[in-house]
Amino acid sequence: MSALDFNQLPGISIFSLKGKSAIITGGTKGLGLAMAAGLASAGANVMLVSRNAAEGEESAKEISSRYGVKALTFSADVSDKSQMETMAKTAKQEFGGIDILINSAGINIRGAIDELSEEDFTKVMDVNVTGTWLASRAVTPYMKEKNKGAIINLASTLGLVGLANRTPYASSKGAVVQMTRALALELAPWNINVNAICPGPFLTEMNLPIADTEEGKKFVVGATALGRWGELKEIQGAAIFLASDAGSYMVGSMLTVDGGWTAR
Repeated sequence: MSALDFNQLPGISIFSLKGKSAIITGGTKGLGLAMAAGLASAGANVMLVSRNAAEGEESAKEISSRYGVKALTFSADVSDKSQMETMAKTAKQEFGGIDILINSAGINIRGAIDELSEEDFTKVMDVNVTGTWLASRAVTPYMKEKNKGAIINLASTLGLVGLANRTPYASSKGAVVQMTRALALELAPWNINVNAICPGPFLTEMNLPIADTEEGKKFVVGATALGRWGELKEIQGAAIFLASDAGSYMVGSMLTVDGGWTAR
């Protein structure tokens, strides 16, 4: 087949998400909100999932106004099975289907292992790992109905390399990496592409506590090839790529967006 036989409608970008519908957990702030806005800019309707209903309403209203898409909010705890099932059912009813899921909800509790509690560890695993699994489980039947879909998990560079005083977070993100690979193999027969984005040091609310510390300067900014924190808008391209037809041959991949941190 000729490389020019793209089977693409004239004037339609392979990055277009027009007519698609996406759920973004943790979608009302930080990387989640940035990715939701990115998908909306490419034409997708979005559902922002957060435990903060007021924050969600404000974010959804802004996205709808700016990009002219349907933007909804859904208040839920990703670690609650019934809430995730209701989330998926509501998205199906509101949008007519579910094309994209971004599992962006996550927390980080830092500290030395002998200073952290078992509760600290469990809390991080419940949100970052169990929440990702439950949300993916909830949307899978609807994607199987369409015989197509994209699930994008938010792992981390700390799912690929280690960093001291991050045992809960690094353990959770390592689990997300392996979950992504296993689920990608499981769902590929239904044309459901499962991949993960592994962000490096983005200046999100989660990272503000270490932004101006010696640790932040040495192990974050000083360790990146670009010598700086990532800007939230710089995660959008990766999300659009994996959610669109442009990433149709991406399955079980870990896409690092880290300013060259893991290249060292």
